[in-house]
Amino acid sequence: MIVDDSLFMRKILRGILAETGYVVVAEAASGIEALKQLHASHPDFILLDIILPDSNGLHLLGSIISICPESKVVVCSSIGQEQVIRKSLDLGARAFIQKPFTPEKVTEVLESLGD
Repeated sequence: MIVDDSLFMRKILRGILAETGYVVVAEAASGIEALKQLHASHPDFILLDIILPDSNGLHLLGSIISICPESKVVVCSSIGQEQVIRKSLDLGARAFIQKPFTPEKVTEVLESLGD
């Protein structure tokens, strides 16, 4: 599942995932949409942006983990300060990918988390 308010970024991530054999079961452009999609799809992985129009991705992270604890959340954001990365991981994200990223970086992180 991809949660990002940017359609462009969702398309890029969808392409990277498709090329590496992952199936995107849902996409969301907002926190509310993400929670609705989460209930319906129960994804293995969630790529989560921090800046969303209706919520903060870090606040959303807690809700995602409580609803779907088996999903592996990877925060994917341009906000790459050490304290933000640390907070993401402390709140339960399995990894952090800083934008801009390479397709190889996304693939490497997902493969490191396993299926």
